[in-house]
Amino acid sequence: MTIPLSIKWENQQLTILDQQKLPHLIDYVELETIEDVYEAIITLKVRGAPAIGIAAAYGLAQAAQHHATGSLNTFQLLVKNDAAYLGESRPTAVNLVWALDRLLLAIQQAKSVEEAKVQLIKEAISIHKEDEASCRRIGEYALSLLEEQTKVMTICNAGSIATAKYGTALAPFHLGSERGKQFEVFACETRPVFQGARLTVWELQQSGVDVTLITDSMAAHTIGVKGVEAIIVGADRIAANGDTANKIGTLNLALLAAAYQIPFYVAAPASTFDLSIEDGKNILIEERHPDEIIYINGAPVTPLNTKVYNPAFDVTPNHLITAIITERGILYPDYRENIAGLLGVSIS
Repeated sequence: MTIPLSIKWENQQLTILDQQKLPHLIDYVELETIEDVYEAIITLKVRGAPAIGIAAAYGLAQAAQHHATGSLNTFQLLVKNDAAYLGESRPTAVNLVWALDRLLLAIQQAKSVEEAKVQLIKEAISIHKEDEASCRRIGEYALSLLEEQTKVMTICNAGSIATAKYGTALAPFHLGSERGKQFEVFACETRPVFQGARLTVWELQQSGVDVTLITDSMAAHTIGVKGVEAIIVGADRIAANGDTANKIGTLNLALLAAAYQIPFYVAAPASTFDLSIEDGKNILIEERHPDEIIYINGAPVTPLNTKVYNPAFDVTPNHLITAIITERGILYPDYRENIAGLLGVSIS
């Protein structure tokens, strides 16, 4: 039983697990250029908010090593332009821009181009290591909440391959497996691109977790018939009031949790909070290409000229969230006040 990893950094070379080929092929791909990194993010070869941030950080640092040595100001401008380019790949996941901004900040005090290049790599490595430690702590807190529950539902893939290791929503299952606590996980398939079916099921099987796949439309029935005791999901962006953007279908589960009176947990690192956004109405929702819905395995499943609406995320309002689990602790309502306190900022 092993916990799979999605990102590797060795000898200044970024390598990712191509998640588009899972579960049938385990293929690690070297990304050589910043264009490779952009393409890997936008095509979901690397996905999951933390993993996207880590990959982008390494991609930015790696690309910077190839910029010709000139003035420091010119170098910093080139890196800033590279960061802006990568930041356009997935607009909803806050970790992407957060990680890129950290690297830009890290080179502001550099005295030379060579020092800046070294600092970029150091900062990317730090983000990677911090995320692994953060996910483990999230898992510990989640285990404390799930102490009495063993039947848990999730959606999408907020796991080890969406982060540095362990994951967010899946972290308690990985840690539980290591410690002999047996969960029965029900994984929604997560249409339209099946992250639950292709990724979460595969990942939990690698870790020895009992996982059962259901279609998204089976969630309500499954909660009632199978006695699901809690729902736990990840997050791509959390507003100042606790409204949470996550994979499309998450709101459905939050509404079901309220109807069945079971807890609905969001697991995410502190970097996922975006205090510049007051509430979920202001979260930019990425809309993806209609082909993701029209085609399955390259074959069309709809009539010609079918109109398609394909939002990649939805927003769960804070009143449907039982608790937000972070690496710094567990947050309960009032979320606006407690998120600000967690991040050490004052609210007016």
